[in-house]
Amino acid sequence: MPPLMKEKFMHKKITNTVTWTGKIDWELRRFHGDELSTHKGSSYNSYLINDKKTVLIDTVWAPFDKEFVSNLKKVINLKKIDYIIANHGEVDHSGALPALLREIPETPVYCTSNAIKSLRGQYHENWNFVPVKTGDTLEIGNNTLIFIEAPMLHWPDSMFTYMKGENILFSNDGFGQHLACDSLFNDTADENEIMLESLKYYANILAPFSPQVTRKIKELLGMNLPIEMICPSHGIIWRTSPEKIIEKYLSWADSYQENQISIIYDTMWNSTGKMAQAIADGIRLKDPFVTLKLFNCSKTDKSDIVTEIFKSRAVIVGSPTVNNGYLYSISGILELIKGLKLKNKKAVAFGSYGWSGESVKLINQELSQAGFLVVDDGFRTIWTPDEEIVEKLREFGKTLAEKLQ
Repeated sequence: MPPLMKEKFMHKKITNTVTWTGKIDWELRRFHGDELSTHKGSSYNSYLINDKKTVLIDTVWAPFDKEFVSNLKKVINLKKIDYIIANHGEVDHSGALPALLREIPETPVYCTSNAIKSLRGQYHENWNFVPVKTGDTLEIGNNTLIFIEAPMLHWPDSMFTYMKGENILFSNDGFGQHLACDSLFNDTADENEIMLESLKYYANILAPFSPQVTRKIKELLGMNLPIEMICPSHGIIWRTSPEKIIEKYLSWADSYQENQISIIYDTMWNSTGKMAQAIADGIRLKDPFVTLKLFNCSKTDKSDIVTEIFKSRAVIVGSPTVNNGYLYSISGILELIKGLKLKNKKAVAFGSYGWSGESVKLINQELSQAGFLVVDDGFRTIWTPDEEIVEKLREFGKTLAEKLQ
C-alpha cells in the first residue's frame, strides 16, 4: 500500500476539532479468540481531539501498537497530548496503551474505577489513572467532555464520553459493528450492509445485556444531550441521522423478533437432516408468509446462526442421539443460546436415533432452561425416516406452524 494511502487510512478529519487516528483491519476474520466471525473485517477507532487541550480517546489492538504510535506522531507531538481517555479496557481498544505510555508515561488516563482494575489486571502497570463516574466533566477549551458510565455494555468497565459543544458521543462498543470501510461514515457506505453488521454485532455481543442497553439509552436521552454524531470504537461513524441506530438498539433490546422460524440441526447419516427438511415443508404448507431458514450447525458459522436465532420468533433444534446425548455442534449452539438470555421466543426439538433416543428430551430441557417456551414434546423417529414418517413430519410441521405463532 503506498504511503499516502496508508496515511489516509490512519488519519482522517471528522470535524475541525476531531481526527480519526485508528486502524482499519481488512484481514480480521475471527474475534474474541475464535468466538465471533468478522467476515468483513473491522476497525479499531481512536480519536484525537484538538481543542485548547489535546485529548486522545482510546487506542487500537496490540498487534498494531507500534504502527499506531508511529502514525500518531505524524499527527501530533505526543508530549502535547494532555489527557488520554480509556472508554473500555478490552485489548482491542487499549492494546496500544503500553506502547504509547512508554513515550508519555505521566499522561493522565481517565476511565472508570472498574477500568482501572481491568487495565492494571491486563498490563500490570500503575499508570496515572484518574477515575471518573457519570456526570463528571473535563473542560478542554471550547468543548467540555462529559463521562457516562455504561456498565455491561459490554464489560463492567465500559463508559461513553460525550463532547459538549460539537455534540459528539464517543460510544465505544455501543452502536458499532465489525465492518472494514475506508470511507468511515454511514452516509458514504452501504446502509444495508451497515445495519446487517450492526445487528450481528448486537446479537452476538450485546444481546445478553439488553435490559442494561434499554436503561442506559433512556438515561442518555434523559440527560437531554443533543447527539449530532456517534463515534463508536468499531466500524463506521454515524455522521448523519445518528438517531437511527439508537432507535434500532431500543428495538433490538425489546425482546426482538421478526416473522422468522429457524431450524438448527446437525446430522450424521442425514436421517435428522431429512427430518429437518420435512418439518420445514410442513411449516411452509401451513404458513406461506413466514421466513423459514435451515442451518446445519456443523457447516454454518456459529455467529451467523446466533444472529438468525436472535431475529427469529421461534427455533426448532434437531440432533440424532449420540452416546445418550446429542452432537457436540448442537451442544455448542445450545450453550451460546443460553448465554444470549433471549426472551419471548418459542422452541421445540426433533431428532433420529438408533437405540436409546434421549436427544429430543434433552434438547427441549436445554431450550427451556435458556428461556424459550417449549411448545411441544418434539418429534423423534428411529433409524431413517421412510415416506410414511416423512408425511408425519410434514403434518408435525403444520401443527408447529400454529403452535409457534
